[in-house]
Amino acid sequence: MTQPPLESRYALEVYPRRGINIVRGEGASLFSDDGKTYIDCAAGVGVANIGHSNPVVIKALTDQAETLLTCPGIFHNDRRGELMQRLVRLSPKSLERVFLCNSGTESVEAAIKFARATTGRSGLITAMRGFHGRTLGALSATFKYRDEFEPLIPGASFIPLNNIEKLDATVDETTAAVMLEIVQGEGGVRPADSAFLEAARRICTDRGALLIIDEVQTGFCRTGRFFACEHYDIQPDLLCLAKGIAGGVPMGAVLCAETVNVRPGVHGSTFGGNPLACAAGSAAIDFMCHHQLADRASRLGEYFKEGFTETLPDPVREFRQMGLMIGIELKQKATPFLQALLDAGIIALPAGPTVIRLLPPLTIEEKQLDTVIDALRRVL
Repeated sequence: MTQPPLESRYALEVYPRRGINIVRGEGASLFSDDGKTYIDCAAGVGVANIGHSNPVVIKALTDQAETLLTCPGIFHNDRRGELMQRLVRLSPKSLERVFLCNSGTESVEAAIKFARATTGRSGLITAMRGFHGRTLGALSATFKYRDEFEPLIPGASFIPLNNIEKLDATVDETTAAVMLEIVQGEGGVRPADSAFLEAARRICTDRGALLIIDEVQTGFCRTGRFFACEHYDIQPDLLCLAKGIAGGVPMGAVLCAETVNVRPGVHGSTFGGNPLACAAGSAAIDFMCHHQLADRASRLGEYFKEGFTETLPDPVREFRQMGLMIGIELKQKATPFLQALLDAGIIALPAGPTVIRLLPPLTIEEKQLDTVIDALRRVL
């Protein structure tokens, strides 16, 4: 008789468990303790963009671990500077400074504080269905998961995504920032319109508010560009990053325009920008650039779209996709289909109650995508 995972004895259960114990990963595959192999179309919720246990990141971690593990922000550090330089060179031209932290929700928290400190205002406008994190500040800007934690930080307002009229009516002299996802991840893989994003940039500039773009899930080649805002040439004041930044090592970042003005001591992070994570981040970014993973994500996303949508299964209401960020909206609840996919050796995610979300590693092979398409057709 198989013993239950040790974690089940000690963990505070805040996650809806899937019932398998993952012990190893390689590329786009995960392996459980009972010897089963899974094609991973979750990638740690969009983290493993360069695949699991990428040798380039392993070497960077090993070399750095023998040199220096931690270094607080009160000192300069070579690995930290190298990563910041890479991020600025790859980002929209409006962004020139970097704050490093440990996660996506921390990057959002920092961006909110930076916007308030810069503008002297407190209002924050985000989109319905948007998701920005689970800590209290980020949760205040998030449309769901809120109810049992209220009262949250005041000043947050929500508008429908892509509704320019509502945005125009809501931004005023109290607004510190408008924060948007280019593609809503948790909200069902729903893209923002070009006209809406352009209006957001114009309205923020005209009224003295900052534009925060949350690319925690869409960044690092996921959508077919290094950052999703490149699809629209949007120039944000702050850009929130995490997930795919360091090949699976926990890390987050906020990229800032020169107009973002905060004084020393206003914010900080004990572990943010530690040399180990920075070495992993630089190695991961170099791998993405060398192997042209943005172009690969674009090509494989189209490959998947052509293969799956040639004849849509009857339960499918709508197919949405940008690069290898894929949402399949169903006419019914997604949970039974997610379990059936897991039984078939495919790990996928929900994005709301009726959407199957696929975020495979960008290194996934075409034959693995063929297997995923076949399993989806069979299950649906």
